Amino acid sequence: MATKNLSEYNAAKVPDAQNMTFGIVVSEWNPEITGALLDGCVSTLEKHGALPENIHVKTVPGSFELIYGARQMTLNDGYDAIIVLGCVIRGETPHFDYICQGVTQGIARLNATNNIPVVFGLLTTENMQQALDRAGGRLGNKGDECAVVAIKMAKF
Repeated sequence: MATKNLSEYNAAKVPDAQNMTFGIVVSEWNPEITGALLDGCVSTLEKHGALPENIHVKTVPGSFELIYGARQMTLNDGYDAIIVLGCVIRGETPHFDYICQGVTQGIARLNATNNIPVVFGLLTTENMQQALDRAGGRLGNKGDECAVVAIKMAKF
């Protein structure tokens, strides 16, 4: 469980993103969560200099499709980093485990085989409250954290 606010970071250690272009793939599933993650991500990218016209957002139906969406964005040479945003909340079946493992492995594979960093922004929570806490609630916004990671990795 997260023990710190995901939105807290040292802004002085974040490079200027003015000349960077970002691709964001966001899941339509759990839209109240993924929409908040997207808002946090975009606002943090812009806070650090990214121009709105250099932030390209695409949606996919669910979290498993984040892999395909991110892969398609890696084929575009114009991105400095790609961010995937989604939310899977545990239910009564093993579906949660399969989706979380599949997305994790798929994004890891993209990072190992491509020259563009793909930032993992998939919330994997036990319940809706945990997701809300990480999408602008008491633990901050994972979207903010993903934006900072994307800027740093693009500069890497």
